[in-house]
Amino acid sequence: MSLRPLFVTQIYEASLAGERDFAGFNAELDQACRMLADEDAAGRAWCEAHAYGGYTSYASLDDLPRRASIFDLLKRKLDRHVTVYAKALEFDLGRGRLRLDSLWASLLEPGAAHSGHIHPHSVISGTVYVAMPPGAGGLRLEDPRLPLMMAAPPRRADAAETQKSFIYLSPEAGTILMWESWLRHEALPNGADEERVSLSFNYGWR
Repeated sequence: MSLRPLFVTQIYEASLAGERDFAGFNAELDQACRMLADEDAAGRAWCEAHAYGGYTSYASLDDLPRRASIFDLLKRKLDRHVTVYAKALEFDLGRGRLRLDSLWASLLEPGAAHSGHIHPHSVISGTVYVAMPPGAGGLRLEDPRLPLMMAAPPRRADAAETQKSFIYLSPEAGTILMWESWLRHEALPNGADEERVSLSFNYGWR
């Protein structure tokens, strides 16, 4: 008897924390994200209208790499990681390439969360974590087969990671997580006493 693990969902995880002058780079990212939260009146209005617990530039600013050099530097770092991930996924991109379509900052206040969702019209999505105070909520990933399981029994509590219906990740400052954009995911409630700061992104094929 043999088992063949088919249709595997590959999650990319890396860290910027080991890079030279990471502390300075990350501090500048943090400052830039907080500056956006202070100055982006349209973004704050959108968050209030949609009951977003904190601030996000998702619906208001689409030019972060052109707005500040630190975001452009982050983009160039992400481009390299996405290239590695695409090769691992064995994508045949033909004459196209994966390009950054959107980059947005999020500051989740204590107690806030971001419910389960996917990123339509994208190929690769992910998040870079900037400030993760103790107790800050991590990321929950959902088995994409879950809606099709119908009468399937639950998994055992000690099931292997590859068999679980939900995976919980606890990123730190500098962590990069990427996944294919169809994968449902959610930001867990921020249990810290401070804001959780992150930058999320989408890459498209063109």
